[in-house]
Amino acid sequence: MTNPPPTKSLTAATSQPIAAPQPADATAVGEPKGAARKGVRTALRPDPQREDNRRITGWLHIRAPYGAQPSALSTCECGRHLRAFGQRRVLALTEDHAAHRDTCPLRNSQEGRPAA
Repeated sequence: MTNPPPTKSLTAATSQPIAAPQPADATAVGEPKGAARKGVRTALRPDPQREDNRRITGWLHIRAPYGAQPSALSTCECGRHLRAFGQRRVLALTEDHAAHRDTCPLRNSQEGRPAA
């Protein structure tokens, strides 16, 4: 039986470490040449508050892929986070999400109401 030929080429080991080539003119401190001096806001998300002081507080996300089971996700900034799977439960969650608009503490201020 013969040995198969090696699949990797082996390089001969040297006794001295070889340093990587370094650029001669590189500065280690300061701004790179040609860098923009005025900052550009690229990674910031838009402010969710609109010009008329309205903001988004609740989301209803419904998925209904063709031929598959529908699902829904109801989320609110007040801490509400509900999920539903199946047509009947998604319809019930849709109605419950609409009713939550009237009872959400973020949308309806408690100031000026009589105490219970």
